[in-house]
Amino acid sequence: MSLTESILRILETEAGRQGFSRVLEVRLEVGALSHADPDALRFCFDAVTRGSLAEGARLDILRLPGTGWCLPCGAEIAVARRFDPCPRCGGHQIQVTAGDELRIKDLEVA
Repeated sequence: MSLTESILRILETEAGRQGFSRVLEVRLEVGALSHADPDALRFCFDAVTRGSLAEGARLDILRLPGTGWCLPCGAEIAVARRFDPCPRCGGHQIQVTAGDELRIKDLEVA
């Protein structure tokens, strides 16, 4: 719930800065490692935006894969879950390089 409340605050701030009065669509980038559940975001977004400039807006969620860099073997790897071992060497020293994002990619406004 707090994530979608934060999204609404960002939308309201941007409406004041950019002069729009209605949000028609919000596109979010949600990384596979972000711990944000797309179904929960959709449900909460509908509840939080009632009576706001984003009421009835479509929420489009773009899922981003997790990737990381394995320190022991130097490989760039796909990361499905945090703390999984490297599929090449079995090492656990992995620096996440992508997939932990949760950000507004763009908006359609009126």
